[in-house]
Amino acid sequence: MQKQLTLKDSFTVMGKGLHTGLMLTTTVKPAPEDFGYKIKRLDLEGQPVVDCVAENVTDTQRGTVLQKGNVRVSTIEHLMAALYASGVDNCLIETNGPEIPILDGSAYFFHKEIQKVGLKEQNAYKNYLVIRHKTEVKGANGESLVFLPDENFCLDVMIAFNSKVLANQFATLNSISDFGSEIASARTFVFVREIEPLLNANLIKGGDLDNAIVVYENELTQERFDALADTMGIEHKDATHLGYLNNRPLTWPNEPARHKLLDLMGDLALVGRPIKGRVIAIKPGHSINNKFARELRKYLRKHEVQCPAYDPEAEPVLDINRIRELLPHRYPMQLVDKIIDIDDNYIVGVKNVTINEPFFQGHFPTEPVMPGVLQVEAMAQAGGLLVLNTLENPEEWSTYFTAIDNVKFRKKVVPGDTLIFKVKLEAPVRHGMSSMKGLVFVGDEVVTEAEFTARIIQNKKND
Repeated sequence: MQKQLTLKDSFTVMGKGLHTGLMLTTTVKPAPEDFGYKIKRLDLEGQPVVDCVAENVTDTQRGTVLQKGNVRVSTIEHLMAALYASGVDNCLIETNGPEIPILDGSAYFFHKEIQKVGLKEQNAYKNYLVIRHKTEVKGANGESLVFLPDENFCLDVMIAFNSKVLANQFATLNSISDFGSEIASARTFVFVREIEPLLNANLIKGGDLDNAIVVYENELTQERFDALADTMGIEHKDATHLGYLNNRPLTWPNEPARHKLLDLMGDLALVGRPIKGRVIAIKPGHSINNKFARELRKYLRKHEVQCPAYDPEAEPVLDINRIRELLPHRYPMQLVDKIIDIDDNYIVGVKNVTINEPFFQGHFPTEPVMPGVLQVEAMAQAGGLLVLNTLENPEEWSTYFTAIDNVKFRKKVVPGDTLIFKVKLEAPVRHGMSSMKGLVFVGDEVVTEAEFTARIIQNKKND
């Protein structure tokens, strides 16, 4: 498991707002563990703060807009993508206006500043959202997002426009570590046919050819083209030449598709958790991106804690023979079959429940149910292995549980179930005492939970 990350130091960017044209200053600061991303409006009374989560998105027409009450911040997606791709879990974003500077229309400068200040490891662990089943959302115009299981966070994006200049393109990011070289510099784009309505609606006062790629696909009269050029403050050109209008050539032939991937990553950052899974996105946009992020947030609220990943074919960290060396329990009270993961402050164990368990003979034999107290005992044994793993000669020590609190049984356990235990230390072991919290999973569901206090006693000596 990886530790959470924040910035080693603050950084500041200054530039125009795409929609307001205002000169804006945004500072990104380190934040404590489990803080997430939050934006503070320095220019408003009381300096109110908005959480960067999908439920706070109120507008997706020309970017992603967060709003809480009367506090509104727009054009956040490029900064969100840079933070997420860099592995930042916690930061406070302070801005002095209603949007984040557009800069060059990409995430390049944000990503560059993050790399410059560096990252600091924190004590808490990252809490991943692991995609274990196909998850899909669809829009009304052929757009769709599909999440599939994957060990990493990967994105495949396909865009399609009815355009002579920009038709079908795709972009892929198989490793988030490639974001800086493959995605960060991809600029936003807009079609000429969209510009006039946007200008009339006062929506792109800060837009120019330095912060957007303009797609000129349908020929205008020279007079109308010149009028548009005057409005945008750009150089007059031959109206018969279709193509891209920008002051800097395309970085990649598929730069628009790469930018859509960048936007998607920024919108999924509002899930509030690092993600393990592969996204296949067809015609993504801020609206469907946010719809998907909200669905994932709903899933997280329903499954507050996810079951650890379990591969039955992987070699165990501790097999049954090593467990028997460390624990005094024997049949029928040895209730942990193997340990599949262990670290300084947590352990993950497995128990396969079969109809041959001796307790089924007397515990509801016509409707066999594993006794809850034995599930708690199995967690306690896993917790004992966790504590013993911190000792130099674990074979010489035993753990005795002095208290078990806040026990909850959520669902019955029956023959054929595979129990996954996750037990973690709530505080470092001090003076031979440890406190732990344990969870028992069947599939994706928590079936039992409890808190433990244990004493470690050296009561055996190896000859």
